[in-house]
Amino acid sequence: MTSQTLKVALAASVALNLFAIAAGATLLVTRAQVERRVEAQHRPPRTSSPMLLIGQLDPAVRDRVRDTLRASALAGRPDFEEARQKRREAVRIASSDTFDSERVASLLAQSREAELRGRARLEADAVAVLDTLETADRKALSEILTRRGRVVARGDNEKKGPPSTNG
Repeated sequence: MTSQTLKVALAASVALNLFAIAAGATLLVTRAQVERRVEAQHRPPRTSSPMLLIGQLDPAVRDRVRDTLRASALAGRPDFEEARQKRREAVRIASSDTFDSERVASLLAQSREAELRGRARLEADAVAVLDTLETADRKALSEILTRRGRVVARGDNEKKGPPSTNG
């Protein structure tokens, strides 16, 4: 073989290797994109946030509903803050050297009661707002009654729907 033939063979080999590397990288990237698309198709659809639902309402009632529900959320906020504070205190006591099971159980019960008070306020105000709406707007907004919240099951931080105001 002549040196000219060796140079051509080397150049062809380098080009072929570069082509193979590019093809492999393209395959990996495309495969990941396809897997994400397949997962997205099999994932249950997310429900809309309350504010997006309110945005679908008739413009004549949109502001009134938004203001009413916002005021309700602000009024319920102290209950949800109390619930979080009691739960944090229960966790602190449970992880301390001086564990008091009765105190932890009491704090958890108080946390649940505060959360239920806040949720009851939000739900009652939502039903009152729904009662003031025309049928089409009520149907569009009725999804605000679905319970949204964080779901933590056996260490999985899997969220079910968008986060709610209940912390």
